[in-house]
Amino acid sequence: MNLKFDVSFSTGYTSSSQIARVLTESWVKQNAFCPSCGNDELNQFNNNSPVADFLCTTCKSEYELKSKKDSFSKRIVDGAYSTMIERINSENNPHFFFLNYSSKTFEVSNFLVIPKHYFIDNIIEKRKPLSLTARRSGWIGCNILLHSIPNSGKIFFIKNGELINKKIVIETWSKTSFLANQKKESRGWTIEVLKIIDKIPSKEFNLADIYMLEDSFKEKFPNNNFIKDKIRQQLQVLRDKGLLQFKGNGRYKKLSD
Repeated sequence: MNLKFDVSFSTGYTSSSQIARVLTESWVKQNAFCPSCGNDELNQFNNNSPVADFLCTTCKSEYELKSKKDSFSKRIVDGAYSTMIERINSENNPHFFFLNYSSKTFEVSNFLVIPKHYFIDNIIEKRKPLSLTARRSGWIGCNILLHSIPNSGKIFFIKNGELINKKIVIETWSKTSFLANQKKESRGWTIEVLKIIDKIPSKEFNLADIYMLEDSFKEKFPNNNFIKDKIRQQLQVLRDKGLLQFKGNGRYKKLSD
């Protein structure tokens, strides 16, 4: 995997946004692989495709690319809020590639994929409507909240300029692929528990450490009156899927970072 962009692809373009699009998309096509099946061939959809940017020729997984120069923020600006919510709740929503690069050296700094099953409603932030004086007055956009996605859902190919072994990328993807088969509410619960576990600095933790944040679960799931039961259920799911080890007496150990 070559970290440098092939700048020859930008020949003939004058717009900085067009140059960025051409360079990042050509880099992904030349260097990325499908983390779902390991296939090295990703086909590119036509520009401005309403579906996605890339298609795996083997497993037919679809990917949309979001790129940003120099650094990622906690929020990634996206399109219309209503369209995004409808899209992530549809059956054919794509996985998302996120790429950031140096504007000085045209080298990739970070490249990761977030599987589509991590996209739930509360990681999409509704922006304020555009003002009355704006050309698209009243239009409501959205942000993707990267900081609201558990670490297990941020699968790096390149992290801080360092290449991650292909085998590790595929193994990391497969560990949480079970989420794709969960119903929406159950998936939301599993993801919220993963987020809480990420906040615990030590490898081992007590059930009581999770219970301390019961109020945050009540806020996200106001119709559930059995919060602690649900937390224990989700910890069992993560244990059964090999992400946690049960040590006994309410103690657990993380088996992945």
